[in-house]
Amino acid sequence: MRRFPILIACALLSACGLRPVYSGGSGGAVAQMLHTVQVGPIEGQSGWLVRNRLVERLEAGDSSEARYRLEVTLDDSLTSFGIRGDRAATRERRTLRARYRLVSLATGLVVLDATGGSDAGIDVVSSEYATVAAEQSALENLAGILADQIVARLASFGGGVRNPQ
Repeated sequence: MRRFPILIACALLSACGLRPVYSGGSGGAVAQMLHTVQVGPIEGQSGWLVRNRLVERLEAGDSSEARYRLEVTLDDSLTSFGIRGDRAATRERRTLRARYRLVSLATGLVVLDATGGSDAGIDVVSSEYATVAAEQSALENLAGILADQIVARLASFGGGVRNPQ
């Protein structure tokens, strides 16, 4: 008698139409679509870091196989706060924001226009070298987080991108 509600719940869940984004592994539709995305150049050091992370995560293939171009514009800012009595900052916030567009190479149409971003807190210490190293580490971490956000958005959009008009 107790199994009946569980069986009904399982039947309802299986009928909801949800399926894993990466079903089929590297041979699945979403993974195949992601392999056809060409990542355009992105300005600056933060752009270089984000572009490298995107190429890694997308496992972008040969440019002759590309069907889409990913255009990314970044806004990288470093803000000081937590000011002491001598007007020296004790904390900084590094913010990395992106506006990205997925463009169909066949039609030139923008099939996805979105934004993403993240930020990190940094302790400002007496050693300038340690502070600069912390700022750099924060930028590297934010580049990875931002690349993950972009790839996740592309993957969730993958079903609609496969056959653009």
